[in-house]
Amino acid sequence: MDKILTLKNINKVYGTKIKTQVLFDLNLSFEPGSFNSIIGQSGSGKSTLLNIMGTLDRPTEGIVEIMGKNTVEMSKRDLAELRNKSLGFVFQFHYLLPEFTAMENILLPVMMQNKGVSQEVKKRAEELMEIVGIEKVKNNKANDMSGGQQQRTAIARALMNRPKLILADEPTGNLDSEATDNIYQLLKEINEKYRSTFIVITHDKKIAERTDRVIELRDGKIHLDLLR
Repeated sequence: MDKILTLKNINKVYGTKIKTQVLFDLNLSFEPGSFNSIIGQSGSGKSTLLNIMGTLDRPTEGIVEIMGKNTVEMSKRDLAELRNKSLGFVFQFHYLLPEFTAMENILLPVMMQNKGVSQEVKKRAEELMEIVGIEKVKNNKANDMSGGQQQRTAIARALMNRPKLILADEPTGNLDSEATDNIYQLLKEINEKYRSTFIVITHDKKIAERTDRVIELRDGKIHLDLLR
């Protein structure tokens, strides 16, 4: 089976006069439909790695292949299209537009393609809201929802274009333990239902233990790669 994401000899260096290397010769690949976690202390390179995986940043050296495409050779426009159509992002800070309702925020990935919002698209958004459990607040603006509801809205938004790969960076970092458990259970259910590939950055080893694979970074290098 082809890998959905492959990283080959990834190095990342910041700075020109004073250089700081963050990632060192990383090689990783991920199976379609898998649920993966990346753990590590602050400064280990986790978020940098996720940004490179999601084409939000380019490696200093190395190749990033998403569904067989070498993204390092792609233009900014082509990368933006790839992100919109094939990738979903969930961050610690949900980045919802405060002036938009939950429904409008979820529809953003479609609206960004300059397409009209058809009844079919609206129906999918409503189905996603039911899946993540926010149908009762669909007309609430972002600031009129709880932290858990806002994060669930962000998850639904990430799923709107049926992405094959979903990248999550500390998606429950601002939530209490009960909400954290609920969100991770939801992510796992989505993974099993849609067979979307998940790669989740987390500092919580208890959460990582629920995933199919745990990768630990230390000082920009792979310290552990455990398949469960």
